[in-house]
Amino acid sequence: MVSRSYSNLLDLTSGESPTFGRGGRKLSRVATFAGVLSEVDDDSNVSVGSDAPSSVSQERIIIVGNQLPLRAHRRSDSDGGGWNFSWDEDSLLLQLKDGLGEDVEVVYVGSLKEEIDTSEQDDVAQTLLETFKCVPAFIPPDLFGKFYHGFCKQHLWPLFHYMLPLSPDLGGRFDRSYWQAYVSVNKIFADKVMEVISPDDDFVWVHDYHLMVLPTFLRKRFNRLKLGFFLHSPFPSSEIYRTLPVRDELLRALLNSDLVGFHTFDYARHFLSCCSRMLGVSYQSKRGYIGLEYYGRTVSIKILPVGIHMGQLQSVLDLPETESKVAELRDQFRGQTVLLGVDDMDIFKGISLKLLAFEQLLLQHPEKRGKVVLVQIANPARGRGRDVQEIQTETHTTVGRINQTYRQTGYDPVVLIDSPLQFYERIAFYAIAECCLVTAVRDGMNLIPYEYVVCRQGNEKLDNTLGLNPTTPKKSMLVVSEFIGCSPSLSGAIRVNPWNIEAVAEAMNSALIVSEAEKQMRHEKHHRYVSTHHVGYWAHSFLQDLERACRDHVRRRCWGIGFGLGFRVIALDPSFRKLSVEHIASAYKRTKNRAILLDCDGTMMLQSSISTAPNAEAIAILKSLCKDPKNVVFLVSGKDKKTLSEWFSSCEKLGMAAEHGYFLRPNPQADWETCVAVPDFYWKQIAEPVMQLYTETTDGSTIEAKESALVWNYQYADPDFGLCQAKELLDHLESVLANEPVSVKSGQQIVEVKPQGVNKGLVAEHLLVTMRQKGMLPDFVLCIGDDRSDEDMFEVIRSAMAGPSLSPVAEVFACTVGQKPSMAKYYLEDTTEILRMLQGLAAASEQSTKSVSQSSQRAVIDRE
Repeated sequence: MVSRSYSNLLDLTSGESPTFGRGGRKLSRVATFAGVLSEVDDDSNVSVGSDAPSSVSQERIIIVGNQLPLRAHRRSDSDGGGWNFSWDEDSLLLQLKDGLGEDVEVVYVGSLKEEIDTSEQDDVAQTLLETFKCVPAFIPPDLFGKFYHGFCKQHLWPLFHYMLPLSPDLGGRFDRSYWQAYVSVNKIFADKVMEVISPDDDFVWVHDYHLMVLPTFLRKRFNRLKLGFFLHSPFPSSEIYRTLPVRDELLRALLNSDLVGFHTFDYARHFLSCCSRMLGVSYQSKRGYIGLEYYGRTVSIKILPVGIHMGQLQSVLDLPETESKVAELRDQFRGQTVLLGVDDMDIFKGISLKLLAFEQLLLQHPEKRGKVVLVQIANPARGRGRDVQEIQTETHTTVGRINQTYRQTGYDPVVLIDSPLQFYERIAFYAIAECCLVTAVRDGMNLIPYEYVVCRQGNEKLDNTLGLNPTTPKKSMLVVSEFIGCSPSLSGAIRVNPWNIEAVAEAMNSALIVSEAEKQMRHEKHHRYVSTHHVGYWAHSFLQDLERACRDHVRRRCWGIGFGLGFRVIALDPSFRKLSVEHIASAYKRTKNRAILLDCDGTMMLQSSISTAPNAEAIAILKSLCKDPKNVVFLVSGKDKKTLSEWFSSCEKLGMAAEHGYFLRPNPQADWETCVAVPDFYWKQIAEPVMQLYTETTDGSTIEAKESALVWNYQYADPDFGLCQAKELLDHLESVLANEPVSVKSGQQIVEVKPQGVNKGLVAEHLLVTMRQKGMLPDFVLCIGDDRSDEDMFEVIRSAMAGPSLSPVAEVFACTVGQKPSMAKYYLEDTTEILRMLQGLAAASEQSTKSVSQSSQRAVIDRE
């Protein structure tokens, strides 16, 4: 097979468009798409992986973000026109290179802030690739407007910050055209990644909520792609997120990554809860790593807050301009204590709340008037709309009122700076501020406190300018909102609820009156953390976990299923495969002594169905299988014997095992017998009151009392609370029943107590032994089950393959329902596929019976 990947970036700069394998189609270096692409639009649903070895000798990572880490400046016509490009030193995507190592080649894919004319796009793309290893995605302005200012800023960004569109004024109603634009732009980004990727070698790291469906497009093309995603915004609780009309599409897209990163445990917890409640995908924690099993793939979760670029800050601190600005500010605020706020002008940064708290401080502590000043730097808003205008108006009004009330000669209580500042100017404000205030009501990370701590550490030049002794320990104070991502890592900060104006005011006062030694100790603690958990550390840690998450890609068999944004990849261990109906039917037809063991709930019947009884199709299939004299069919269930008798009384010759094998009978006419002798069930008097306690406190849970067992079922309870209660109940029962002859086990939304030694494996063992004693050495074994209790049957079947219980040439099919860790060798997706497979076997039996009948009739005719 010809590789569809580009093994060398120089292919793109040679002047020729590289050619892909199928049909020799050329992919343009510069792809501009007008209009909107549909969700399912893609060149091919065929999985592609390079069979040819790549020529890339060093490790390479493709970093994808909404914007390239570049600054662009148009040259004047007198200078020949065109564009000048330079690195944007403030871009996180550029800064993270520090953690990737010198031997790692980095390629960037993203859009440009400036609009590039169509006639210039080819030349610009060539220049950026050759000079910066950047691949620009040129988005038509109208499409970009719907994508960024529409879906990203009107739908995703407010929702992820806990703002619901309760009215058209609050974010606006969901607009399907914005969603289509979002999908289209993500598709354009995917095409640009595909231009430069070597799928067998490269790592891809996608950043932030602008590109949440990109993993689906990339995974669709390259099933074994090594793909990480990091979300830089908050992830809301399931109660908020579930209001999004395209909630499932975004979750499934993120699950097409190998590693999904979040700043805090809260954000990751909300994401995991959404996956559980909306997709039914649960997570497991193993050896410190959290992972979700998704169609045979393990999607790992990374929790690590991003850091700052220490080198960049140190270099700006060393600038002469910084020193001059610090001296200017020292003189401007001489004799005053400066509190500093640095925020974007948007509704979530809590600027107005901070101003109100400062007003409260001046009101309650008159001695602070004339001595304490709040400098509020308000960066220009990134979004646009009426809410931005409203917050600007409110901020200016509040500042005006405070200054009018408490102004003195040479003293303005609040200094509002809402014009853009140079970075060194902001650094200078950090250096002279006694305390930094961050009162955002919701923020993904917010690195302002980190920058402040490093700047307060300063250097020798700034110490001299400020009149500080370089040998004296530095000091700083932080008042931070508990709703921002950096809050958990700043253990020495004063954490506040920004909505509580009085509490924030008292926190400001506390920060001012705390002892010098306390300030020094808090600063030292923060500086030690910030200086070690920098952006390079964050990037290195993420890539390390991404490599670990992708370690098994090569040895797994993968293929894609689903359409559009419902696409996902099935990844299986080479020894675990889907049961082929043709293969089992062929084995079925050529064998004579068949043992068939079938689980009931979740295998023959849908567990999610309101009616728990088997449908007519399942009954008809069982009847057909039982009529074949070559078959011995056993139904193995956790249900009680009365229920099974009522449901399957019409199936002649059907063997049944009730209550996981405690009761057994070979056919409906025989009496029930027990497999294990149990003297009495006095332990129920201990277990039942405990279960009753948990039933009363867990809405939707029930107790099922069987002759041999007690089952606590939480199928209809809240999934998270039910699982939590189930774990507690399991521990409680194990404790009170420690000296009793019972086993306590958890299963599919149940906790069960039953006599020791009772399991479905007993039924499998009994069936094989009985058939051998009757001279029917099984040469065909089919065993199907869907949960943990069925693993005992699979284990018995596997052990029997090496013993005398089976024919030496026996065909054995142990099959589980769904793709999950199992002792079974095969799987089928769901109950529908199982019934279809069994229907095929039943049809083969009917055809065989008919053929035998016709042969007998011909023999009679021949004799006559």
